[in-house]
Amino acid sequence: MTTAVAALLVPLAACSSSGTTGAPDTKMKPNADDRPVTVTVTPTGERVRAGEPVRVTAAGGRLTAVTVTDAEGHRLTGKVAADGRSWVSARKAVPGAAYEVTAATRSGAGTARTTKAAFTTAAAGQVNKVDWRPGTGTTVGVAQPISLVFDNPVRNRAEVEKQLKVTTSNGTEGSWGWIRDWSGRDRVDWRPKAYWKPGTKVTLNAELNGTDSGAGGGWFVRDYTTSFTVGARQIVKVDLDHHRLTLLRDGETVRRIPVSGGTPGGDKRSWRGTAVLMAKEGTINMNSETVGLADAYNKMVDHSMRLTWSGMYAHAAPWNARWFGNSNQSSGCIGMSDADAAWFYAQVRPGDPFEITGKDTKGVVAPGNGFGAWNVPWAEWKGMSALR
Repeated sequence: MTTAVAALLVPLAACSSSGTTGAPDTKMKPNADDRPVTVTVTPTGERVRAGEPVRVTAAGGRLTAVTVTDAEGHRLTGKVAADGRSWVSARKAVPGAAYEVTAATRSGAGTARTTKAAFTTAAAGQVNKVDWRPGTGTTVGVAQPISLVFDNPVRNRAEVEKQLKVTTSNGTEGSWGWIRDWSGRDRVDWRPKAYWKPGTKVTLNAELNGTDSGAGGGWFVRDYTTSFTVGARQIVKVDLDHHRLTLLRDGETVRRIPVSGGTPGGDKRSWRGTAVLMAKEGTINMNSETVGLADAYNKMVDHSMRLTWSGMYAHAAPWNARWFGNSNQSSGCIGMSDADAAWFYAQVRPGDPFEITGKDTKGVVAPGNGFGAWNVPWAEWKGMSALR
């Protein structure tokens, strides 16, 4: 709870009089229009709660300018109202900061004065942090969402979402949707209504500093920003029934590759739906124990391309060579020859969609299992925004 304090700029000038013998005394009365403007600043005091804008009001005159600066020289910008009676900062006061407020005023008689005030905010008892994708300066595929995963729970989702500003070079329509990440943490993704247009430039400004996550989440104490460019329109079609992968670029078939998907009839089946290439991880160790398969395998795998957090990859699988193009016999991944995997790995980029079809699968990729938001119908996805 905050309180307000009024600070008078300067005391009224002392009255004076003069006269001659035999003449009546004449007292100089102050001009009511030239009295100091009463300025009120909210909040005021020491260790007040953060997360509210700074408000400055004037009575008996007008505000002409307001400056709010913290100890590090960062300013909270704002605009004086048209009637000159008030000013509100565009950003909120952040935790653990000391602010100085300078208000320039003009009385009804036109006298300019200045008043100063100061307050401090309480430090954050708990801090919430963000892991975001994609990284700044990257070129991504046409299905890449903007994805923010939070260290702590976010209860004030609407307040947080208001601080997330997405701008695109071509006015792309899109929406935020709140989901549960595969790790169990809160997450919010922004995806376009349809795949991005190649060449689109995208910027996220997450002005979260000074925003409260809500109970159990803590405060955000910094802003985040990322910008990226959308590359060529590449779509990977994976037909598990015909054991074939097709790379399309700008609508034209670049190459068809024989593959072997997940073994039918159990936990080794592949996922279907749209999975988005998350990362090109190169040569990695794959151990089936990490994905809950009892008959453990443990091997180094080349040209590994991650499609889900649950462990589905596209990769080289020379040990399955006899099955490429005729049978699904993997442990859930999309395997291909060394030569095909090397070529394919060089062609694709994170953000490229893999549109996977097949009769015998584990189900559709969930929104939080990698970047599975494309499997949610657009109307439903928009309803997952906290600002719907």
